[in-house]
Amino acid sequence: MKKVGRNIRGWSSVVGLLGILLQLFLLIECAATRRITKKNSQSDLQSLYPPVQLHRLNNHVLVDNGLFNITFSVPGGMINAIQYNDIDNLLENENKLNNRGYWDIVWNKAEKPGIIYDKLEGTNFEVIVQDENQVELSFTRTWKSLNASNLSMNVDKRFIILRGNSGFYSYAILERLEGWPDIDVYQGRMAFKLNEKLFPYMAISDERQRIMPTAKDREMGRELDYPEAVLLTSPTNSFLKGEVDDKYQYSLEDKDNRVHGWISPNPRTGFWMITPSNEFRTGGPVKQDLTSHTGPITLSMFFSTHYAGDILALRFRNGEPWKKVFGPVFIYLNSVSSDDEDIPTLWTDAKEQMLIETENWPYNFPLSQDFVAADQRGTVSGRLLVSDSYVSKRLITANSSFIGLAVPGDVGSWQIENKGYQFWTQTDNEGYFLIKNIIPGNYSLYAWVPGFIGDYKSKNYINITPGSRTRLQTLVYNPPRNGPTLWEIGIPDRTAAEFFIPNPQPRLQNQLYIEHYAEKFRQYGLWDRYTELYPNDDLIYTVGSSNYQTDWFFAHVNRYTFNDEGNKTYIPTTWQIVFDLQEVEKSSNYTLQLALASTNEAELQIRVNDHDADHVPHFTTGLIGKDNAIARHGIHGLYWLYSIDVPGSVLATGNNVIFLKQSRGSSPWSGLMYDYIRLEGPSAND
Repeated sequence: MKKVGRNIRGWSSVVGLLGILLQLFLLIECAATRRITKKNSQSDLQSLYPPVQLHRLNNHVLVDNGLFNITFSVPGGMINAIQYNDIDNLLENENKLNNRGYWDIVWNKAEKPGIIYDKLEGTNFEVIVQDENQVELSFTRTWKSLNASNLSMNVDKRFIILRGNSGFYSYAILERLEGWPDIDVYQGRMAFKLNEKLFPYMAISDERQRIMPTAKDREMGRELDYPEAVLLTSPTNSFLKGEVDDKYQYSLEDKDNRVHGWISPNPRTGFWMITPSNEFRTGGPVKQDLTSHTGPITLSMFFSTHYAGDILALRFRNGEPWKKVFGPVFIYLNSVSSDDEDIPTLWTDAKEQMLIETENWPYNFPLSQDFVAADQRGTVSGRLLVSDSYVSKRLITANSSFIGLAVPGDVGSWQIENKGYQFWTQTDNEGYFLIKNIIPGNYSLYAWVPGFIGDYKSKNYINITPGSRTRLQTLVYNPPRNGPTLWEIGIPDRTAAEFFIPNPQPRLQNQLYIEHYAEKFRQYGLWDRYTELYPNDDLIYTVGSSNYQTDWFFAHVNRYTFNDEGNKTYIPTTWQIVFDLQEVEKSSNYTLQLALASTNEAELQIRVNDHDADHVPHFTTGLIGKDNAIARHGIHGLYWLYSIDVPGSVLATGNNVIFLKQSRGSSPWSGLMYDYIRLEGPSAND
């Protein structure tokens, strides 16, 4: 029989017969339903669990709820140890005390080079509440109590341990007051470094889970094109030999980044990071970020420049004040008591717990006045439709569209917004939506619709007040369109996933993505596969006979050659789209709709029926992008859309060619990914 989410061994010595009865109840419940409905048991049976106890010692504090105990440094607020399931410490004992469980921020002084890491070590400690059902601890520091050269933020790190809960919550309030120095902030996260001898197995989704290499395996391996990517040459587990390990191979979009973590096979124990809401993350629901990776390390990434670039850095200028609550997130511990239970049971239970935490959001137990309670939040509902007369004379249902509230800005600005809160949902099959638990404030409503290019933004601001329920009139999105479709390449879904993704070099593969074929784009080194597939001539795509799924390489990258010293050098490449037009209206304008899924230090030059690269291009993006999605195995970064006028005078009846040149060479990762390309004929009004 399994024991999941409750470490009940030894309770009888604590609560006697009551503990035995509770154990029997839980085992019967598990056998009947194969899961524990923790939402109900937490409230109904909380009094049957041991009370929460707080023990103060000289330089640390220990909190014990009978299921686990956790030790914090005082006043720093670093997590030194987590004892659970008869394991003295789930964290890595060989690490320094401030390098086991901690919050940190990466920042620098404005306009000054050099990255600074700050582990947000507290200078003051306070017990916010201590009773038999809950302990909440606060570790704070104020900037004015520090050296002026330190991070100019007030920090309040909070930790909550509840009675009967197999895990703990953490959140932080970061604050800058008016007039404080200019700084740039690039990353904020919570990190745990687990005991490597205990936790070899990582899980971040149903398909993406496996035995992982050790830190020593990486040290003994061969570094590849950048430090994060290592070829495992002599791993402890021979099965891993010849594979590539790279933390970016385990990234997730924030909308999917709800639970991930590690499993110990002996004793069978799980350590999980659960994120019940994305409201405090930046960059919108499809922003990508790190999860768990070799270490073993588990992260909660609150904001970063990953897959976006410095445009997503928090830049504070002219004494701008700011305050934001990050979290709470839930660090969940579970275990399996019976030897005949499969280890994956721990993953299944962690997913169930994630659903429970999500359903309970926003929590009713955090005691900071800055965390907005459920009854102080609002809702917005409505319906989104699409108007495109070249597709349908009737309004089109915007089903499965992403729609959300973010700080007021330009169309599409939500993807680079980084200081406020965002609240997103997806429409149903009829285009209806309900956005819940919105923190009071003034917002713009944004959306994008799969199958259509561009972004929607409501004309009116939406003001959320405590308890408000806003019902909007039917919203209609008019996607960019100037004329009928003459031809198209790809699917407008903001990714390059539908295009041709090659197999990796056999010596540079990760077995996980051989088995999980749908995410083959996460394999290392695919940028160099372009040269191997097109060694002499660049890609030519012929409309009507070519297939974008097999004939359009997923990333427009540079070609490598070898210099006299035998080293790789990279040169620009020019792709061609060949198409026929039966007739051309010379006096009319055509439109090339160009949607890009990713750009990194790239410049796309477009020439129509002119192959001379010395001529001024018909259109150029200029130097754009720094999302680095090509190197970091992401199938998209930031979204870009260009509507390019093509005079009929440059087109010909019969054969035509559009030349697409990515003109920035020198790097294997200077390039772009296309989302969708469409040539439109003249509008009916021309």
